[in-house]
Amino acid sequence: MKGLLLKDLLNLSSYKTTLFVIVLFCGIAIVGTEAFSTASCVICVIVGMIALSTFNYDESSKSSKYILSLPVTKKEIVLSKYVFAVSSVLLGGLIGFLLSVLLVPVLNSFRSESKIVLDFSELFISTIGGMFAISLIQAIQIPCIYKYGAERGRVQMFVFIFLIVILITLIGALLNHFAVSISIQEVESFCNRYGILLLVLAMLVFYSISYFISYQIFQKKDN
Repeated sequence: MKGLLLKDLLNLSSYKTTLFVIVLFCGIAIVGTEAFSTASCVICVIVGMIALSTFNYDESSKSSKYILSLPVTKKEIVLSKYVFAVSSVLLGGLIGFLLSVLLVPVLNSFRSESKIVLDFSELFISTIGGMFAISLIQAIQIPCIYKYGAERGRVQMFVFIFLIVILITLIGALLNHFAVSISIQEVESFCNRYGILLLVLAMLVFYSISYFISYQIFQKKDN
């Protein structure tokens, strides 16, 4: 498992400059717009997407056959991909959160008035929201990649997301058609109490289901 994670990490070493540039430009954008809460969300999504590019390296080098000749199981190979993906989401969230927190006092040191007040609650919610978004993308895309390959899998992911959006839109239209009354205040109150917990639980469910599907697909492959 450790060797598989190191392989993916080394494959992404070429992205370190790209990641630095992304963080730098996000920092500049934050300073210009003062959108500190949004930055953590954006960086989290970007880092999570970069982590998925390890599949491209594996596919282009056809490394699966070589890896399977080593004392590792298919289960460990799939699990390592999910550990790496989840780690990238956590790292992206942490980088985005810390960048926002560190930039505020730096900017305030150059201001004599109109000091920036960072809303930690909003920043935390934005970070969790970004982590939720990229975890959903990863949970959909990884099984698609195992099934169709890196390039076709990406297309299939967008198709699935499009279908999810249509489904949500149809549910909303049906609720409106049958005049189902939903109290915005009650929904807001519920989200304030349990929103973050539900998002975290949803992420765990997404990854668990996704891992099971990916393993079943990879198990049946000859590679």
